[in-house]
This record gives sequence, C-alpha cells and structure tokens, in this order.
Amino acid sequence: MSTKTTNGIRVEVKARYLEEKSAPTKNEYLFAYEINITNENPEVVQLIHRHWIITDALGRVEEVKGPGVVGHQPRLKEGMSFRYESFCPLPTPFGSMKGSYKLLRDNGDIFTADIPLFSLVQKA
Repeated sequence: MSTKTTNGIRVEVKARYLEEKSAPTKNEYLFAYEINITNENPEVVQLIHRHWIITDALGRVEEVKGPGVVGHQPRLKEGMSFRYESFCPLPTPFGSMKGSYKLLRDNGDIFTADIPLFSLVQKA
C-alpha cells in the first residue's frame, strides 16, 4: 500500500494485477487499484478533478485528466473518507501511476492533494 498526506488529505492506494482479465500474449495487462481518500481538514472539501500520470515499463507516459473520480465528486466532512476502485490497462507487465486531485473548500479556495507513486506489477 502507498500512502501520502498533503494539505490535510490522506490518499491510500492498493493495486493488484488482474490475471484473469489480462492477455500477456497480446501485450494486454490489466491492473485494478483501490483508493481511499480521507479529509483530515477541519472544513468540508469536495474532490472536483483528477490528474493521473501513467508510465509503462518502456517509459511511455500517458496522462489522464477529468472531473471527479468514477463519476463522483464527493464532499467530505472532517474525518470522512471516500473509497473507490478503478482499472488501468498497460501494454507491458509492469509500470507505475501517480497523480493529484484538485479539491474545493467551501470558501472557494482550490488546492491540490498528491496521489502517491505506486507500482503496477504482474506477479509471476
């Protein structure tokens, strides 16, 4: 598990290889990752945007940006968490992901929380 806290937002990540949904002979490797986001700030925050940087084993980089996560823009009171699972296909048996979330405070301030670097690895 990878964990990082920035600006009062704790992000925990667990990743796993999905052997049953992968096709190594076709260079198709699928990974699932579970994210838990916890607000450790005294004020309410809303996750409004995501930015992913995905790197495969050959050093190729893909960036993914968009509103919210898995169709949600959760509002989190102090101590509340939001958990979700998503997927990442790669053309190589290993790679990595990292990124950031943009969050909005009720007073209109926007700030960033880092998503820690984590590995995507096919298990032998």
